[in-house]
Amino acid sequence: MYNPIKPYKHEILRLIESTWRTPYITVSRAVYPTFTTHIRGKEIDHTDGIGTKGFYHWKTGTFHAAAIDALAMNLNDLALVRAVPYKLSNHITVPLEDERVLKIVRAITDICKAHKIAIVGGENSFHNNADGLDISMTVSGFVQDLKPNKMRTGDVLIGFKSNGLHSNGFSKVRKVFGNKMRKEFTQPTAIYLDTILKISERCDVHGMMHITGGAFAKLKDVLGGNDAVIQVPKSLKPQKIFYDLYDHHLPNRAMYTTFNCGIGFIVSCSEKDAKKICEFVPDAAVIGEVKKGSGKIAILSSFDGKTVLL
Repeated sequence: MYNPIKPYKHEILRLIESTWRTPYITVSRAVYPTFTTHIRGKEIDHTDGIGTKGFYHWKTGTFHAAAIDALAMNLNDLALVRAVPYKLSNHITVPLEDERVLKIVRAITDICKAHKIAIVGGENSFHNNADGLDISMTVSGFVQDLKPNKMRTGDVLIGFKSNGLHSNGFSKVRKVFGNKMRKEFTQPTAIYLDTILKISERCDVHGMMHITGGAFAKLKDVLGGNDAVIQVPKSLKPQKIFYDLYDHHLPNRAMYTTFNCGIGFIVSCSEKDAKKICEFVPDAAVIGEVKKGSGKIAILSSFDGKTVLL
């Protein structure tokens, strides 16, 4: 039930104000927060949320993991332009207004403080016809040196290991498993931004892609008309949950266009830089190459060894 007097308002405001101590922005309390930024470079905004995965987070009370998911979906996309995040506004939707709302906000503020991100706005809404929560965010970042995101002919492809399903494909997950609960359904999404910023300082990264909605088909956006040939090594093979989904009669094409199948992020670079990156990042490995072609993607399936063409 919605409580019009908003009993958690003042506690929420105190939590939000605790995120305002960052080097990138000065925030002042007013009718709405006002702020002055201390950044140089181009600014960028990105919006995303956790979608159907919120059904499982609400049922299990895994609110800290839900907050990580919401932030990860934005930060991993901002990594594609090497953006440093500094502020956000969020919209939290829950079926009921109770102390769980406060727990969600507390989780978001804890994670924002760890990443030096100030919360400058937000809204909580209560939908009594919903069966799960949603957390959507608009995260602002800045880019000091904007570079093209385009893979080149002859590039080596490096995959960064995912930690499971991340936050995509959950409509399919729920269709397959119904209301069944598994720990994999609330495992929070890995955040790659800090790693990408560090390797970008050391190496010449040409193209990047966050493997989320659309999964490996998203590589078409950065291939520049080239082809990608992918064969995932055993070190990055899909986690058990992906094999379980495949065993529920999901074809290869559905798997590789819906799920990350064990790889959460892909970058392309020269062979020399690929060696540096794999030495620097323990959970990264060479997974393929970029060849001259017509924008096609060929993946050797980890599930049955057949070639999948996208």
